[in-house]
Formats: sequence, C-alpha cells, structure tokens
Amino acid sequence: MAELVSGDQFGAIFRNVRRSAFRLETRDRYNVPAEQERVRRFLAGDPDEHFLLGAHSWGEMTRVAVREGRPFTRVRVVSVPLGDYSRYALWSAQGNLGAGEEIQYLDRERAAALGLPVRPPHDAWLLDEERVAVLHFDDDDQPLGAELLDEAATVVEHQRWRDLAWKASVSRDEFSRGL
Repeated sequence: MAELVSGDQFGAIFRNVRRSAFRLETRDRYNVPAEQERVRRFLAGDPDEHFLLGAHSWGEMTRVAVREGRPFTRVRVVSVPLGDYSRYALWSAQGNLGAGEEIQYLDRERAAALGLPVRPPHDAWLLDEERVAVLHFDDDDQPLGAELLDEAATVVEHQRWRDLAWKASVSRDEFSRGL
C-alpha cells in the first residue's frame, strides 16, 4: 500500500480544494473516535442537537467552500434496513446539509446492480476532477488515512462512478420518507 496521509495533512486536502470535492461513501459503519460520543448519545435517544448547527471544523470549512463556489457533494451508499451507524449518519447529515454540503442516498443493492464498487466497500474523494483520495480503514472500521492518486484512468473511473451514483441517488429527505 502506498503512503497514507492523515491528520492535519489530510485536513489540508479539503481546505485546498479549488473547484469541487465529491465523496462516494460506501461503508455501513465508521468507527471514528471523535464521533463515538455523538453516536452513543444518538443511540441513547439524546442526540447532540448543537452538532447540527455546523459549529465545528468540517461545517465551517464546507460553508466557506460552498460560499466561494467550491461545492462539496457526496453519495452515501447504505444497506437497508439501516444499522445503528447509518441511522446516526442519516440524522447528522442535517448539519452537513445546513452547512451547504449536498448529500444524496443510494440503496446498496441498487448501487451493486449499477456496478458501483460497494462490495467490498470503497470510499474515496474525487478532488478538483484531477485527484482521488482513497480512504483506508482497519478491521474495526477505524480510518487509517488516505492514499492520494492522480493517474488519469483512476480519475476517470471515479468521475464515472460519481456520475452514475449521483444520477441514481435521492436526497436525504426523499430517502428518509422511503424507509
């Protein structure tokens, strides 16, 4: 495996986006230490409503990027019925949406039928139409970092997956109504 970027170096990737950022998010669970308390509270019926205001680094960064004409978009591929983490992510997406990020949803079975890379899960950011950050995780779903790729064939493949996923997916609200 190539060298992975993480931490501040990974965060800088998003602050330096010049045109756009798109994520194809295909895991049913993310074991991110910074989120564990929010997930626990949500599952206990006491969600962190303040988090939805986007008063955190990701929300602030995407708000600025969108205002400057650098859209952040993603398609979340999820298994239905939703597991605990996916239910939390569906709820918390309200904060991302409020900060200007666009998030759409796609059922895993439909995504697989379309030929999207969902088994095994493949998570990646397409950055400025010219680079791909493929996210890597350990066996406990904790993020290890991102592998940065700029080979033309890889970029074109991720552009195709983006276009296919975006066309087949629906808004958070429409997805929620269908559950």
